[in-house]
Amino acid sequence: MRRFADALYDVALTLWVGGLWTIGYLVAPKLFVALGSDRSLAGALAGQLFDLIGWLGLGCGTYLLLFMILRAGTAALRRWNFWLVLLMLLLGAVSLFGIQPLLAQLKSDALPREVMESVLRNRFATWHGVSSILYLVQSLLGLLLVVGQRRGGK
Repeated sequence: MRRFADALYDVALTLWVGGLWTIGYLVAPKLFVALGSDRSLAGALAGQLFDLIGWLGLGCGTYLLLFMILRAGTAALRRWNFWLVLLMLLLGAVSLFGIQPLLAQLKSDALPREVMESVLRNRFATWHGVSSILYLVQSLLGLLLVVGQRRGGK
């Protein structure tokens, strides 16, 4: 059972961090290039993908934290990787439950116009920027976590 838990740790870390990088830096930009004339559709699809990776991150991050606590007990609280995972999880939760619903509300409030063609444009752009920065920080923390795993284990 211990080997399965170890393997699941590796899979969860790979899915979460790999998903962050794949969706955020490969798929979403490609959507905007491929659907250049329909930025609204590209944004809607990208939003769904970011929502999906947000939920995946909550599940994977929760497992990673539980794994570390069950494996090391309170000593897990003294490990840098525990705090990286916790910070990534918190950033993901802020995005998923705070910023993404706010962006969706702004889009809804702008109807029948597109949000970027409405008076809500600046507010949307500001929150979208905040979201992008949090996503970048989360992605970089994930990269640190993956690279650190090679040196220090779980």
